[in-house]
Amino acid sequence: MDPKPQILINGASIAGPVLAHFLSQSHISITILERSPNLRTTGQQVDIRGSGLTVIQRMGLEEAVRSRTTEEAGLQFVTGNGKPIATFPVDKETGMSFSSDIEILRGELAKVIYEKTVKSPDIEYIFGDYVTAFSDTGKKVTVTLASGKEREFDLVIGADGMTSKTRRLAFPRIQDPLKPLGQYMAFFTIPYQASDGTFARWYNAPGGRTILLRPDKAGCTRAYFAIMSSKPEGYEKMSEEEQKKMWRNLFQDAGWEAERVLEGMEKSEDWYMQEIAQIKMPTWHEGRVGLVGDAAYCPSPISGMGTSLAIVGAYVLAGEIVKNGNGRDFEKAFEGYEERMRGYVDKAQKLPPGAPGFANPQTRIGISILNGVLGFVSWSGLATLFSKLSLGATKERDDLPEYAF
Repeated sequence: MDPKPQILINGASIAGPVLAHFLSQSHISITILERSPNLRTTGQQVDIRGSGLTVIQRMGLEEAVRSRTTEEAGLQFVTGNGKPIATFPVDKETGMSFSSDIEILRGELAKVIYEKTVKSPDIEYIFGDYVTAFSDTGKKVTVTLASGKEREFDLVIGADGMTSKTRRLAFPRIQDPLKPLGQYMAFFTIPYQASDGTFARWYNAPGGRTILLRPDKAGCTRAYFAIMSSKPEGYEKMSEEEQKKMWRNLFQDAGWEAERVLEGMEKSEDWYMQEIAQIKMPTWHEGRVGLVGDAAYCPSPISGMGTSLAIVGAYVLAGEIVKNGNGRDFEKAFEGYEERMRGYVDKAQKLPPGAPGFANPQTRIGISILNGVLGFVSWSGLATLFSKLSLGATKERDDLPEYAF
């Protein structure tokens, strides 16, 4: 009997553990490597839609996920004095609303999936280490770890996010797959106050600036700053203190609750900022190394599909690996994965015309026009249609395959 295939997954966020779960159903031996010393349980709200929810159901996790949702009531656009301009409640029947039926903190979702997988005898988690080099012989992949260890695997899968180190090491011929969308965002947590209510609240300020506040049902409010500007360029070279100083300068005169949010920012312990971009690659595999989730095809946070796409991609990749000799015919497995996922990825990455700029006007006149349109749509009964057009990426394909794990 052939020995069980050995597969390394880089990244213990969402896609990696989902992939490991389905592979383990066929008793494939999985090692999940995570650079962080512990499971990362921080992060902002993510939503699960359509086929992503179907995969969660097939994992037997729908009840656990729903029990930890933020129960966000919907999205409101507000003026500088806090008056609602437009209200878009959650649409549980069609799923075509800005807030999903399932809104959950990224860390909570990660914990649910980790708890499902950590006790599997076929899954090994290693925290606090990462790959520094690959050597693909065609028959095996030898990986060198930062700890100095060397290990050998049949396949290596990068599930390590938009800035994937796996991608940089294994795909040197693919130059700069990151496609910027002209926007930068900062994410952090501030104390909840009664006026935050149960709706997410969106406020536009001149200069392409946006503040979004989302209560999380856990006694906190998740805060987002966003700006359509090149000013934050080079932020990755700044310290956290320097980044926060930059955002204070950018938002100190923004109005609405900017000062409260800035004060909360200074005390936050989960600060994170990023450039809003997509990852577009002609292929998601190179020899025995493949990519899944944001590492392969990040659709950007503004698509509303990043988490669902990562979940579906992990499921399909696992299915194709199992279907093709548990990875022994790895080329056919990767080809089947790419063939089945391209349609999902193309749909998720197709943003509305003018996005993200149209929702983040530069001038007061532009903001007034946007507010007028949103107000009309909200109160005229066209909210579902508008959400559907704006969230075109969430239109569901009906061909999610079933695999015999």
